[in-house]
Amino acid sequence: MKRADIISKTMNEMFPHAKVELNYANTFELLVAVVLSAQTTDVSVNKVTPALFHAYPTPQTLKNAPLPMIENIIRSIGLYRNKAKNIKELARVIDEDYQGIIPSDRASLESLPGVGRKTTNVVLSNAFHIPAFAVDTHVARISVRLGLAKKGDSVLDIEKKLMKTFPETEWLRLHHQMIFFGRYHCLAKQPKCYQCPLFDICTSEDKIIP
Repeated sequence: MKRADIISKTMNEMFPHAKVELNYANTFELLVAVVLSAQTTDVSVNKVTPALFHAYPTPQTLKNAPLPMIENIIRSIGLYRNKAKNIKELARVIDEDYQGIIPSDRASLESLPGVGRKTTNVVLSNAFHIPAFAVDTHVARISVRLGLAKKGDSVLDIEKKLMKTFPETEWLRLHHQMIFFGRYHCLAKQPKCYQCPLFDICTSEDKIIP
């Protein structure tokens, strides 16, 4: 069995129900939550978004919100001042340029304040079911450790390699499963090598041999 097939099969066995751990009720909330999740945990974001979305449930209400009010709600997450500015301006652009509707094409999404390629890929794949492979820190780390990418590869390099390695029908599933694998099993520090079903094909320099 090929390395890619082994990885795909194992991930599916380990995390058959992996999905976005951010809480959201619609595409607007998903987009804002993903922007807020940069360099912080989904758990932290989920603690602030209920109050944020209750107070400002639409792009129009969020664009009109006083910046200090937004900052106060999301104060507990990293880079909250910059993120508050971004989501307020993002909401303004969506309301004024897109009639309050989240665009479903890459160019438009990536033009929004605070929205990069990873965020765009998450929204495209989860909200619009458009094949994309979002690469975050977990996915990048796992890709290198499992020999799917090389150390030093850029995020875009890794994304391209993953899309070439796996069929697009698996991209969304594997994105979530690799995040779970990195978040709960193959940790950045002290990975659980002693109980890893992919131990034999792991190429990591950090591999802990029992």
